[in-house]
Amino acid sequence: MGFTCGIIGLPNVGKSTLFNALTGAHAPMENYPFCTIEPNKGIVPVPDPQLYTIANILKKKDPIPTRIEFVDVAGLVKGASKGEGLGNMFLSHIRNVDAIVHVIRCFTDKDVVHVEGDIQPLRDIEIIHMELLLSDIEVLTRAKEKIEKKARSGDKENAQRLQIIDKLFTHINDGVMLSRIPLTQEELSLCNEYGLISAKPMIICANVDEYGDSNHAFKSLQEYAMHHGLGLVAISAKVEEEIAELPLQEQQEYRKALGVDRSALERLIVTAYSMLDLITYYTITTQLQAWTIKNGTTAQKASGIIHSDFEKGFIRAEVFHYDDLMHYKSLHAIKEHGLLRSEGRDYIVKDRDIIHFLFSV
Repeated sequence: MGFTCGIIGLPNVGKSTLFNALTGAHAPMENYPFCTIEPNKGIVPVPDPQLYTIANILKKKDPIPTRIEFVDVAGLVKGASKGEGLGNMFLSHIRNVDAIVHVIRCFTDKDVVHVEGDIQPLRDIEIIHMELLLSDIEVLTRAKEKIEKKARSGDKENAQRLQIIDKLFTHINDGVMLSRIPLTQEELSLCNEYGLISAKPMIICANVDEYGDSNHAFKSLQEYAMHHGLGLVAISAKVEEEIAELPLQEQQEYRKALGVDRSALERLIVTAYSMLDLITYYTITTQLQAWTIKNGTTAQKASGIIHSDFEKGFIRAEVFHYDDLMHYKSLHAIKEHGLLRSEGRDYIVKDRDIIHFLFSV
């Protein structure tokens, strides 16, 4: 299991160029709004050097990395929440993603028109954020209309739900993105149920001309992201797309020459994992495979990601850690030193745990 990221932004900010660089999917790109109508989707393996290190030590062939899906939707414009530029349809495509990558134009290509006339990153952010908030208001309004009557008749469950909706309304009406405020687990569950976009973790992706540039547009984004607690990644989508066309060895050499240590995909994933509080664990029963889960997940819940039967019939988890494998270099030595542990259903899975689940059907 991996996670999904929706790529959003105004038209002509480089979303499809970034999508192509990340996925190699060659989505169409043109210098006009709404070139992308149907969402482009691409699933790519998450770069994971540890996975291949484990495979080498344990002699496991063809290890399976966890994956990330990118969903590139058409550019949003003012009035998108009311259907402008087919906005309602475009917004619906990102209601079920785990996180949002908001591409902001910082590059200065005069041949690529800007729908607002000039480059002002903070204005562009607020345009999109306002549309997300208005769209969520519409969703919550419809939800409220459906449950109000039941709540007033004494239905406790719907009364509690209505109370949460009213609280969320208060924040949104104040122009506050729900992702910027602390929410209870119950409130988060309701946000996920209704697909509230403003509650999703957001990464700001500054699309710059060249790596190493630090123009006024990018500096303003840095200050904004720091103030609002948002992830920020500077990426030259055009350069990354060019790099993606090169053989792997040449890609590494080119990046080194540019002073960039990791690919755009790696930098986005590191930021997304941090923002979503995700970790990776591995299974080795038959084939070596990586799995992505929320930090704090129990062994029983983690097993359910593989198959629901694992969770239902969970008996125990046999666990050892990547660091111990690196030290002792074999599963036999791990066992000899008593580092293969038997853990119950409430064990909290750690990042880079290597697990064999035992279950009954």
